[in-house]
Amino acid sequence: MSLPAVLLAAGSSPSPSPSETETTTPAVPSLQDAQESATNAASWVEQNWSTWLAIGLRVLLVLVIAAVLRVVVRRAITKLIDRMSRTAEAVDGTALGGLLVNVERRRQRSQAIGSVLRSVASFLIMGTAALMVLSTFQINLAPLLASAGVAGVAIGFGARNLVTDFLSGVFMILEDQYGVGDTIDAGVASGEVIEVGLRVTKLRGDNGEIWYVRNGEVKRIGNLSQGWATAGVDVTVRASENLDRVKATLDEVADRMSKEEPWNELLWGPIEVLGLDSVLLDSMVVRVSAKTMPGKSLTVERELRWRVKRAFDAADIRIVGGATATEDVEPAPDPTATVAAPSVFANTDSPQSAAATPIAQPRPAAPTK
Repeated sequence: MSLPAVLLAAGSSPSPSPSETETTTPAVPSLQDAQESATNAASWVEQNWSTWLAIGLRVLLVLVIAAVLRVVVRRAITKLIDRMSRTAEAVDGTALGGLLVNVERRRQRSQAIGSVLRSVASFLIMGTAALMVLSTFQINLAPLLASAGVAGVAIGFGARNLVTDFLSGVFMILEDQYGVGDTIDAGVASGEVIEVGLRVTKLRGDNGEIWYVRNGEVKRIGNLSQGWATAGVDVTVRASENLDRVKATLDEVADRMSKEEPWNELLWGPIEVLGLDSVLLDSMVVRVSAKTMPGKSLTVERELRWRVKRAFDAADIRIVGGATATEDVEPAPDPTATVAAPSVFANTDSPQSAAATPIAQPRPAAPTK
């Protein structure tokens, strides 16, 4: 068959309809194509398995080192805190020393310091390990660190009070400025410490109220439970009293109170009569002082006043009050108290009295008959 006849026969053959074209199924890959794809995948895995293994081993090594370092650091911090607690037992067992290094107080302080140090150490170690793992996967850390820096600055400006409170709380705990059970004067509030936190300190006031004091707001702290306290009582007597008899009476009261319980435990020193604190025209002040257990000065002062008053009553020594106390003398009657004040209206001929006199109404004339 000639070439023109073949072309004519091809042109005369009907073309496939669109419906027949749409229903044509795609060609199924052959076994040779599947074998070729598997060969390429195996070749790719064979070329990159060493890289994957190296990355995996590097990540595993970083995590293991971080975990081991975290455990070692935490144990070292724990041993350091335990050593700090044991130093309290090595201090001389005096009353003052025992109070300053109270076992329970040191235990609470050690736990707080240890918790802060362990948290900081864990954050630094695990944060560094996370950055090293990301760098192992060839992740560019510059944008991440820049974003973290910007976020840190924004958080620092927005939460500067929170940061200030946290840092102040850390230093208060590290310096052992106060602890649970102490009575403090924080300026903004005063009372007994019932809880010490890194951000807020809870105080119970004298009337039972609870104060929540932010650590960053505390500018000064007066701890009334550390060391010792001073109980001072001022006794005001008449200037005519015998000072030797007054001093002997006070010495007798002090000696008796120092030997009785529970005052012998609350008193950390002898009750001393310091002498005349001030001398006025009609009175004089004798000051009595004693060193007491912290927080017990008011109790000792009340008891001392009670005993001094009873002893002075028995010795017929009169206690007067006020800086310029006077005798309770009945005042003389005022002779002018019953005399009325002079007034111009008392004189009927005075111009004021005439001006204040009402105008007399004229009487009607009697009718004539």
